[in-house]
Amino acid sequence: MTEKELYFKDVELGDDLGPVERTVTDEQVQAFVEIWGAESGPNRFTSEQVAIDEGLPGAIVPGAMSIGILSQVITGWSSNVTLRTLDLMFRQMVRHDVAYQLKGIVTDKDVVDGQPQIECDVWMEGPDATRLVIGKAVVTLPIRG
Repeated sequence: MTEKELYFKDVELGDDLGPVERTVTDEQVQAFVEIWGAESGPNRFTSEQVAIDEGLPGAIVPGAMSIGILSQVITGWSSNVTLRTLDLMFRQMVRHDVAYQLKGIVTDKDVVDGQPQIECDVWMEGPDATRLVIGKAVVTLPIRG
């Protein structure tokens, strides 16, 4: 997490979030699946062969884990940001052991019902800049003073 504190007034439309580089290892997926309580034994998340047998290109990162990973571009943006909503669309599969870029951009800023609110587009890019996961986030930052 960043030590940087941002305030509502500090943020402008078009400001970038990230990039944050993240590689998900086989071990991290295995630990997540065990905690998550998904299927026991080899499955499309933990086994290349099972994934291939199911018609996938190889073992994939669970969607729930991808959500947590992509949220890091927001929570790492400022030490005092609060993530309110994160709505994502999965366009392609996220594979293990690939360096992904997590990015975002501020698209709207307003005070709604007395609450400072910032909307951002966020996405996860593969090495070829293809957007694998895309979405919108609503966050709040405090008003200074």
